[in-house]
Amino acid sequence: MSNNDTAADTRSRVLSWIALGVVYLVWGSTYLAIRVGVGHLPPLLFAGTRYVIAGALLYPIARRAASRGRGAAQDGAAQDSARPGARAWLAGAVIGILLLFAGNGGVTVAETRLPSGFAAVLVATVPLWMIVFAWPMQHQRISLRSAAALAVGLGGVIVLVGGGTASGHISGVILVLGAAAAWGFGSVLSHRLAVPSHAMLAAAIEMLAGGVVLLAVGAGSGEFARVHWSSIPATSWIALAYLIGPGSILAFTAYGYALSHLPVTTVSTYAYVNPVVAVLAGIVILGEQFTWREGLGAALVLVSVIITLRRSHGASRPAPARDGEIPEAETLPADTGALSRR
Repeated sequence: MSNNDTAADTRSRVLSWIALGVVYLVWGSTYLAIRVGVGHLPPLLFAGTRYVIAGALLYPIARRAASRGRGAAQDGAAQDSARPGARAWLAGAVIGILLLFAGNGGVTVAETRLPSGFAAVLVATVPLWMIVFAWPMQHQRISLRSAAALAVGLGGVIVLVGGGTASGHISGVILVLGAAAAWGFGSVLSHRLAVPSHAMLAAAIEMLAGGVVLLAVGAGSGEFARVHWSSIPATSWIALAYLIGPGSILAFTAYGYALSHLPVTTVSTYAYVNPVVAVLAGIVILGEQFTWREGLGAALVLVSVIITLRRSHGASRPAPARDGEIPEAETLPADTGALSRR
């Protein structure tokens, strides 16, 4: 191997770890940004605006990336993949509604009631929901290890729900768990629908579809009429800009780069690093309180996620991922990228 090849490999590896670090920090901090934003902006309007703008910015970039992604020898196929038809848009819309409207929208609404770190820990149950839904939909057997992960995670959820009951946050806890279930269901369902094969293009379609539905429901529920635009502080707009740029576009791009250069089991560690980052950011920046009970529940949930995501140590390169989704629990192909998301 020449010195140039060695230098190129070293540079690629360094960049891949930098990309993973971006995913760790940015997606972990999006819970904090959501909490700041919904302090003065209605949650559905806030989330919908984020995804419509992010999707609109990402779509032309994704079209260009898809058109050149297969090389000159396959120009026709590449052009076809860059022009999603009605079937691809419908599939992307269904997944976008599940992941971003029901999933991220639910988390955004819940963060009007819950501390950001607490919400992030509950979102970490997504891999467990994926195991549950993969059983009837993909006929994937629940192994002894998966059952153990589910049992440990369930114990953590019970502890967290008890903490939510004691603090009067039970409605928010239920809302986040429902959002995590919707995300898990959408993640599994995405394997059965004709979503675009190009990850970035699929993410853009899902963002646009989910964002439009979020805005429509927000408008129908009267959120627009309740906004006092003159009283919205700069911090809420900064939070929105952060979620659109770094939180959606930058972190997704970094996630895709890391997935193409690092083992999937390495990249999947973001699923249990993000909640830790979210908890620490909430404590340090917002002064959120994290009780010993919440700490115990969080530890149990994270242990269950580690058990789930460490099931396949032999995987070296994943399939492309889309925005914010945790890799599938049974086989660990990275799927779509963030209740980021996130």
